[in-house]
Amino acid sequence: MATTKKKATAKGKTRKWSVGVTEHSNALDLDNGVFAGTDPEKIAASLKRSATHSHRRKGTPFQSAMSMLNFYINRAGKNLPEARKEILEQAKDELRKAFKKPEQK
Repeated sequence: MATTKKKATAKGKTRKWSVGVTEHSNALDLDNGVFAGTDPEKIAASLKRSATHSHRRKGTPFQSAMSMLNFYINRAGKNLPEARKEILEQAKDELRKAFKKPEQK
């Protein structure tokens, strides 16, 4: 049985380690609530802006932006409602367009 690692916060609540990664990424300075948006184009534009301006990333701006988006989708897993997942999957396509990468099926 797999267990989820959680850490205690100052208020005694527990949080998953992935929340810390999303909020305090060492590679990208993400806009607050970037993944909570409902417009895939705006999500992609925000990720592109963050990745392009970052000097701490290890890969290309496209790799960093797509990696953070995939990370968020994968970490949310079964708790992510279908409607949100669909918006984030559309954001992947918009991100590919923004970086002029070929679309995937």
